[in-house]
Amino acid sequence: MEFWWIYPILGSVLLSLSCVEVIRRFAIRFHIIDEPSSPRKKHLKGIPLGGGAAIFLSFFTLLFITEFATGFFTMGAIERSQLIALGLGGIVLMGMGFLDDKYDLPPKIAIWGPVAASLIAAFFGIGFEKVTNPLGGILLIDAWMSSLITFMWLLVMMYTTKLLDGLDGLASGVTVIGTTTIAFLALSSTFYQPDVALMSFIATAAILGFLVWNLPPASIFLGDGGSVFLGYLLGALAIISGSKVMTALLVMAVPLLDVIFVIAQRYYKKQSVVVGDRAHLHHKLVDSGWSTRQVLLLYYCVALAFGLLTLVLESWQKLIAILLLFTLMLIGTLYINKYYEKDL
Repeated sequence: MEFWWIYPILGSVLLSLSCVEVIRRFAIRFHIIDEPSSPRKKHLKGIPLGGGAAIFLSFFTLLFITEFATGFFTMGAIERSQLIALGLGGIVLMGMGFLDDKYDLPPKIAIWGPVAASLIAAFFGIGFEKVTNPLGGILLIDAWMSSLITFMWLLVMMYTTKLLDGLDGLASGVTVIGTTTIAFLALSSTFYQPDVALMSFIATAAILGFLVWNLPPASIFLGDGGSVFLGYLLGALAIISGSKVMTALLVMAVPLLDVIFVIAQRYYKKQSVVVGDRAHLHHKLVDSGWSTRQVLLLYYCVALAFGLLTLVLESWQKLIAILLLFTLMLIGTLYINKYYEKDL
């Protein structure tokens, strides 16, 4: 890590801190507000939306300023087309997110933002050329398969962070742990990708600048565009950094498995899988008496613990960790559901 990195990192966090207040006032002025209009929303007054725009603007401003001044990000494995893809995909997500926040788009319309962003990423070369085989060796991936996997992977990550964004500071805090983990992995002697590390640190700084305003009690929310942009950014970094998908999976394992279990439960009960409710783990913990800060601490600690494990585990050990966590999550979900429904 070089000393000059402090300038783009510090610039990212300061710009994010500043942008949030501007965006908050803009949202209030044009009434882009999340009103507590349904039982699933527990905030007592309207909260401005669109805070994710601060993350988007800060990250890309410092990313492209650094690239223009130094050419640092295209000296290694990262291609200029990949940076363009990140930017274009982010613009699509923020634009569709703004419309969703303002006009409350139906899910069948809102999904086209993430779909378009994923297609842009795959078209411009953000993809899997090879992956590490947990049983040993490297698996090469054909171009068409790479595009398909990239498309599905980014959609999964985007909807994981979108559905995780149900408590103040939850989605942004967990994503910070993910981007920081990728940064430190990229600095390790095993991988050593300084360009990926700096990009991840700039992302971390941009999210931290927003998180200051988003911790409970939040004064601004991510909004739809911001919540999916976090997943898009983390998912893309996992690909660009050399297919560190297992790392992202471990950090996001609890919210990802929670999404899978909730969708499975809705399907089993013949309910719509896209209509929001309070069936997610973080909602149930709050409804059962946990404070928001206690739930945040639990999620942060689990994500941090598995993030640290990725720094020392081999690929096959990461696979075992995910399978173990899946088992524990399944047991925990069944236990919580039993007592949650009993209390209802």
